[in-house]
Amino acid sequence: MGKIEITLTFDGEKMDALEYALRKERTTVQKQMDEALRQLYETKVPEAVRDYLDNKNKPMPPKRPPRHTKAADLAEKKRDSEVQVDEAHRVGPVREGQ
Repeated sequence: MGKIEITLTFDGEKMDALEYALRKERTTVQKQMDEALRQLYETKVPEAVRDYLDNKNKPMPPKRPPRHTKAADLAEKKRDSEVQVDEAHRVGPVREGQ
């Protein structure tokens, strides 16, 4: 999801006073505005839309190779042995019309 920049205008002296007060609380205007915008989004955007956007922008997990289990290994060995038996019983090339 792409980020956009929001520009606001605010009185300079008031901004200085706000920054000073927030420094005492070990926070910044940026952090407080981010939190306020997040709360506004959660309040005003319906939950179904938020869920849709969250799922739409979620990265797909990397595909893992299939796990080998004992049952799968036994089935593969059985197939291999059946193929070997079939090849051993083959008489010669199969011709059409015989």
